[in-house]
Amino acid sequence: MDSVHSQHISVMPDEVLNYLQPSPGGHYIDGTAGGGGHTAAILERSAPEGRVLGIDTDEQALDRVRERLSEYVRNGRLVLVHGNFADLTTIARQTGFTSVQGVLLDLGFSSDQMDNPQRGFSFSADGPLDMRLDRTRPVSAADLVNSASEQELADIFWRYGEERRSRQIARRIVNAREKGAITRTTQLAALVAAGVPFKPGTIHPATRVFQALRIAVNQELEQLTVALPSILDILNTQTINGMRGEGIGRMAVIAFHSLEDRIVKEFMRQEAKDCICPPRTPVCICGHKARLRILTPRPLTPTEQEVEQNPRARSAKLRVAEAVATDNR
Repeated sequence: MDSVHSQHISVMPDEVLNYLQPSPGGHYIDGTAGGGGHTAAILERSAPEGRVLGIDTDEQALDRVRERLSEYVRNGRLVLVHGNFADLTTIARQTGFTSVQGVLLDLGFSSDQMDNPQRGFSFSADGPLDMRLDRTRPVSAADLVNSASEQELADIFWRYGEERRSRQIARRIVNAREKGAITRTTQLAALVAAGVPFKPGTIHPATRVFQALRIAVNQELEQLTVALPSILDILNTQTINGMRGEGIGRMAVIAFHSLEDRIVKEFMRQEAKDCICPPRTPVCICGHKARLRILTPRPLTPTEQEVEQNPRARSAKLRVAEAVATDNR
């Protein structure tokens, strides 16, 4: 699975294009290039002169995109950067994408990552307990499992996985590692699932724990919280030739679990308000002005047909908002 050929199927590609509305000559950012599906679609729709900045923390993912979309890289329409979308402001400035018509974040993990046992994201096959998207990061899932205290592990499992057995599982891990380090995915999955009735076709008992560890190792929620405000700073806010909405920047975020989606929803709602003072404040003192207009009051979800073709899309939620226009005269 380390080849340059991607097995990943992009989620809700039609909906993403319909809302981002890529146009010729526009500048766009795919903050999670992944398998390159969304990137390719945006490039095609924004031909012949549209440009895309593709960012990913996974160097293997970037290699696959670079190979798949080599023509766009050669002609300068696609710029690829190894980095994290939490550093979006710096990366955009360094690459000349300081005023863009669209930013996309697909927060899901690609099939290339999930199906590769050597990455350690899944317990369906034995592999090293790694889970790092960016392999230059110093702390792997194994490091965390074998060094964190019982309380710290329980907090991680509850906060990021909403695992009801968090304390019990943490205690079991701490007891087990006294006999030897926990270094394999199947080793951890067996520990978590011990004593829990499990029927094929139902959610595996280790699912929430693996999700929680992945989020903690990659600091996913913290980085998302940092990235969202930085998107506002680079979305274009001026119309083209005075036409209503034409050229105004849009942000689209696809989340796959409730913790991510909640952060995105609350951020968009706050930035769509003119005042964010506490409810009982008699006069506005915050000075906050709306910077977004929400285009999806309720998140979009995949169609039944898409879920049937790509079961991993079933939990996806797409939220889109548009920058508030400013006078360009």
